[in-house]
Amino acid sequence: MDRTAPGNREGFTGDLWRRAEPIYEQILEHPFLRGLTDGTLPRECFRHYVLQDGLYLREYARALSLAGVKSPGEDALAMFNEHSAGAISVEKSLHEGFLKDLGVSEKEALETKAAPTTLAYTSYVLRVAALGDYHQVLGAVLPCYWVYRQVGLALIEQGSPDPLYERWIQTYGGEEFGALVDAVLDLTDRYCGELNARQKEETAEAYLTTSRYEWMFWNMGWTLEKWPVGGGP
Repeated sequence: MDRTAPGNREGFTGDLWRRAEPIYEQILEHPFLRGLTDGTLPRECFRHYVLQDGLYLREYARALSLAGVKSPGEDALAMFNEHSAGAISVEKSLHEGFLKDLGVSEKEALETKAAPTTLAYTSYVLRVAALGDYHQVLGAVLPCYWVYRQVGLALIEQGSPDPLYERWIQTYGGEEFGALVDAVLDLTDRYCGELNARQKEETAEAYLTTSRYEWMFWNMGWTLEKWPVGGGP
């Protein structure tokens, strides 16, 4: 079985993917991603996306730490804390990589405020991580892993004529990131496979919600989303 093909997965996570597959298909068809692969994505859209992604990663790292705290086993505790630290490292590397190439100063990055979608997504995932049961936390954090991996794999096959966009694609389609995703998928299957029907539905609800936010995040970059009143971000 090809473990990189989510439709081939068995168990609970395979069911999750099939329920959310229509969302993923709409993500792949989004003009932001099409623009990455054909090189036509306006730089200002990518710039806006990368700035907002830095803000997102800071809060997602907190959610991963909370997932670690709630983990019943020490292995999962260690894994999520490592992934949390990794998210912070990625956020910091933006200043030395993509943001520098895009002409964004560290001062501008630090002063950037969250767009409506960024704030809504991070607020939701942090609320679930803080107040939800462990199975709900797993459902909420999983799409950021899995959707990005699958997007990366899909885009690697197409490539991009733009070297900057090609570098971004390689980040999420590589084997190193894939190994992290597999670890979280396997954990989710082990833990959630024994849940009752109500708990499984709660997990799926969290998973579907953050999958929708993943689409909204691409759309936020494409539309250069800002607050409709009061200015900002």
